[in-house]
Amino acid sequence: MHLWPCFQATETLFRMAVTRGIISPLKHGEVLLFCVTASLYMFFFRCKDGLNGFAFSALKFIVGKEEIPSHAPVVPCEQGSHTPVESTAAASAAAAIESEPPGRPGSSRTSLLAYIRRLLESVCKHGPRHRCCKHYNDNCVSYCVKGFVRMFSVGYLIQCCLKVPSAFRQMFSKPSRLLSLLYNKDNFQLGAFLGSFVSIYKGTSCLLRWLRDVDDELHALLSGFLAGTSMFFYKSTSISMYLFSKLVETMYFKGIEAGRFPYFPHADTVLYAISTAICFQAAVMEVQNLRPSYWKFLLRLTQGRFALMNRKVLDAFGTQASKDFGGFTPKLDPRYTTTLLPPVADTTLG
Repeated sequence: MHLWPCFQATETLFRMAVTRGIISPLKHGEVLLFCVTASLYMFFFRCKDGLNGFAFSALKFIVGKEEIPSHAPVVPCEQGSHTPVESTAAASAAAAIESEPPGRPGSSRTSLLAYIRRLLESVCKHGPRHRCCKHYNDNCVSYCVKGFVRMFSVGYLIQCCLKVPSAFRQMFSKPSRLLSLLYNKDNFQLGAFLGSFVSIYKGTSCLLRWLRDVDDELHALLSGFLAGTSMFFYKSTSISMYLFSKLVETMYFKGIEAGRFPYFPHADTVLYAISTAICFQAAVMEVQNLRPSYWKFLLRLTQGRFALMNRKVLDAFGTQASKDFGGFTPKLDPRYTTTLLPPVADTTLG
């Protein structure tokens, strides 16, 4: 299906409704929408034949293959199936501190900090792991930390690569531009979003396994919803609405396969035509309710001709068509224009 025009049309209709006072925007609504979408996506990811194709591969890359279920019947894990924190962790840390030479009077505080640091390192290395967890090479703590570091690095590199073309043009005139490219705080937003999403999802999943002593695919509903709060680091209405549109498409096709929804031939073509009509209507009558990126796309597509309309005459319809055009009036050739004047009453006496 052609989802991009559908997504654009849906957002345009939402903005139209807000402008007309039909609905009121919800604070942090894009985050809430993403939480619900992520919850259902992760649930389908854990279900048998829930997702396939690109969606399954993308989630497998993001959260890792350890979260792919075996689809075996959900049974309680055996008693004692979890590995406790090794008792030698604190002992080894204490022994390491005792072996340190005595220092100045403040060395006791230094020894305490060293003890805590070594204890945390030991816990992360030999920490607990529930038998239901499939990350056999890591305990639950290091499993979440490694997931955060991995996806944070991916998000950071993506943001840097997106800014390389613009910074490369100024590399010779402004060499400091490269440093700002690497240390720009905006580069960390996508990394924080992806890293926190993975770590929250994995951490919640592991916690639920410890609490319930089972590995249930229903855990993905809560884990995915909590992981969706990571969008506070990288708020994006486009991401939320696009993923929600893809989720609706996935659920609709699953309904067709289950025989619960009807199949409409050429429905994608009809939907594409309706979505394009909505976007073009907004581009003519109320550009302010159209996504700026889509408006720029239309200008590039028509070589700027979409902005050369005489929108002053469209203000009569109450959509403020000329609001963002600064009173622009195109220069029309009088040979190809007609001025319609209201009829004048005949006042002559017969």
